[in-house]
This record gives sequence, C-alpha cells and structure tokens, in this order.
Amino acid sequence: MFASVRDDLSATLDEIRDAGLFKPERVISTPQSASVAVTAGGAGEVLNFCANNYLGLADHPDVVAAAKDALDRWGYGMASVRFICGTQEIHKELEQRLSAFLGQEDTILYSSCFDANGGVFETLLGAEDAVISDALNHASIIDGIRLSKARRLRYANRDLAELEARLKESQDARRRLIVTDGVFSMDGYVAPLAEICDLADRYDAMVMVDDSHAVGFVGPGGRGTPELHGVMDRVDIITGTLGKALGGASGGYVAARAEIVALLRQRSRPYLFSNSLAPVIAAASVKVLDLLESAGGLRGRLNANTALFRTRMTEAGFEILPGDHPIAPVMIGDAAEAGRMAELLLERGVYVIGFSYPVVPMDRARIRVQLSAAHSTEDVERAVAAFVDAREAMRREG
Repeated sequence: MFASVRDDLSATLDEIRDAGLFKPERVISTPQSASVAVTAGGAGEVLNFCANNYLGLADHPDVVAAAKDALDRWGYGMASVRFICGTQEIHKELEQRLSAFLGQEDTILYSSCFDANGGVFETLLGAEDAVISDALNHASIIDGIRLSKARRLRYANRDLAELEARLKESQDARRRLIVTDGVFSMDGYVAPLAEICDLADRYDAMVMVDDSHAVGFVGPGGRGTPELHGVMDRVDIITGTLGKALGGASGGYVAARAEIVALLRQRSRPYLFSNSLAPVIAAASVKVLDLLESAGGLRGRLNANTALFRTRMTEAGFEILPGDHPIAPVMIGDAAEAGRMAELLLERGVYVIGFSYPVVPMDRARIRVQLSAAHSTEDVERAVAAFVDAREAMRREG
C-alpha cells in the first residue's frame, strides 16, 4: 500500500520545492544566543536574527543555574499527568507567580501554548455559544476553535467595525468569546485591546488574548499587551508561552478568572492527557520571573535595537511593515526570492529565515527579522549592511 502513497507524497514534496516553499531545518551546534554556529554549508558562527529570544534569557547564566539546581532537587521528568501524580510544588509556585505577574486570578500550565489554545474553546464553549476570532490569529487558535462546537465568526485583522458587526450577528448566543493575538507574529502588529474590551463590555462578551509575542517585554513592566493598553483587569483569558521571552524552552499557560482555570483543570483534554511540564522548565521559569522584576534595562536595549534596525533598513530602501515591535518583517513578495535572500544573508554571517505560504499569504513572502536585547548596536548595523549587500548580489544574479 505505501508504495503508491510514497509516490504521491514525493510528488507533493517536489511541488513544494519547485514553488520555493520548502522549509529546510538548519542545525546549530551552540546554545541559543545572539550568535550561533550553523553546521550546514560551512556557515560557522553567525548573527542570529530569527529566534524569539527577545530578552536574551535563553542562555542567561542564572536561568541555566536554576535549571541545573532543579534537576538535583526535582528530577528530570514527572512520567505522569497533573491529576494523577504529576504535580510538584514547583508547578504550583510557577502558576502562582504567573498569576501575580499577569494580574489574573489563577494559572494552569500546559506542555505548550499550542496545547493551551487547543484546550480552551472546547472546554468553555458549546453549540449554543459563539467565538469571534481575528482573521490573522495563530494556527493554534484556529485549530482550537475547530475542536469546539461553538458557532464560529471571523473579523478582518484589527477591524473594529467588522468585530462589532460580528457581535451584533451573534447576540442570540449564550456566551460569546472574542479571541485575538496580542501581537500578530508574522506582522508585528499589536491588537487594539482597549477598543476590543470596550466592544466586549457593550455586547456582553468575554475577551481572550494569546500574548506569546509580548509577555516579558511589552508594556511598562513587561506584562504584555493588556498592560500596554491599560486593560489588565478587563481581559478574561490570557494564553502564552514559556518558549519565547520567558527563557525560550517550552511550555505554555492559561491565566484567567479562577472559575475558568478550575474548569480547565477538570475538562481540558491537552491538560488531562499530556505529561506535566518538566520540573526543570518550571523552576527555570520561576527564575525568569525573578529576573523580569529588574529587566527594565533589557527591555530598553531591546527597544533601542528595534528602533535602530527599523530606521536603518527604511533608510536603505527596504519595505518593513510599520510598528515598533521587535518583529520586523522585511517584505520581499516572491517566495523563491525570500528564500534566496536568506541564503545570501547566511553566507554574509546573518541567520534569518524566509517565510512564505502557507505561513503567510501567497505573494506576501518576507524575511521576519527578530531583534533581541542580546544584540549589540554593532550586530544590528552589521545585519543592515548584510541586507544591502545581499540585495545587490540578487540584482547581479538577475
């Protein structure tokens, strides 16, 4: 049977390659940092501008030390789910710390934010309910909504008029949940949460925000987009990851009203049927939250690096989607050209990735540059120079 299937799969893979959409996985031989060593093609050590390591904490010595200590105290893994014998004191401590940091009543940990988003909608919403989702929400939100029986409505990205229209259409629903990314990961755009909360109040709806690309560095205290917009007490559900600014390992969470978290503990399938978050990650994440209390300098450096890169690239004639988030998409358009530019940049010592369909819309391929507090001013200037040189090389290639 598989012989015929193999031919079909091989043909599909060839189509992906021919369209310039194949996504190679480059292997690095060093810890995650502002500079990494890439083994493929003899690239050697290169500047890393494609990781979600916003605050540079992935290899922070205090975080690494906390992880090593946790191995001795808590062991390697739980070999169980939370409600059987997979809950340690360190899990409860991390949940309490996240709740306090995010201004929510309680928090529940998941193996990933993908799982967190996959476990919310089916648990909270039934056939008599409605979920209203931004069109550019993360794939995990889209998949999570599909698992529920709720009525599904969508509004154009950050389009408040269309959101209000969807709220009017769904006034017969028992419960309504508006869900949005806090920061849209392919564009760096920030959701207008204050206005969304105003509409939610007017039409008696709940608000959920996936703040994976904001918690730790967005807002005066790094508490994310609800803090940035002054609506921390008006957002009902916050989902997020421990795998980006908060240390960069893995794991996710839902921080929400106490009753929501209590029900998730009883009925959320990704929580009930997945092994507990590894205690070493939980302990290291507690240390990250300690560091965030005095991370103003890191956030300031990240903001400065972001502003410098966006300014220099604009001056050099590149199209960058507007904003001030450290996600800085350099728009290319053609998928093959984006992939080729990424290859040329790697040859020039800058590691970035070309993003193309289906990750972004067709003909909207880009190189998503991600700034970090770990980068120096010289690193940023060198990256801009590499972009300019790579562009000239592509022009010579015709």
